[in-house]
Amino acid sequence: MELNLTTPALLFPAISLLFLSYTNKFLALASLIRNLHGEFKKHPDNLHIKGQMENLRRRMILIKHMQGAGIVSFICCVLVMFLLHMGKYQLGFILFGISLLALLISLVICLAEIKISIDALELQVSEMED
Repeated sequence: MELNLTTPALLFPAISLLFLSYTNKFLALASLIRNLHGEFKKHPDNLHIKGQMENLRRRMILIKHMQGAGIVSFICCVLVMFLLHMGKYQLGFILFGISLLALLISLVICLAEIKISIDALELQVSEMED
């Protein structure tokens, strides 16, 4: 299989869109935490708020890791293009595989974060139904 400059360049728009999605997740989470912090200051004994904070902390960690893996993927793509430009095709091919693996890890972490988010929403919906 031949690897040329256009192959890693194809990942740039995908990774950019992922980062837009990850940034939106981060901003929504930050807003939720700020709102919950205001509620916590008013009602520090509320166990429901403390439970939500644990959930949000897990989501923050996952978002940090999925953004980190995405950044590694993006950096590897840039390096692959540089290596291909320099004629280092074998090393570029290996690094491209690492870039794809980092992107896959980022997506799997994103899936885990979505599951936690959905579980929290399901809990709130079931509380409203009771």
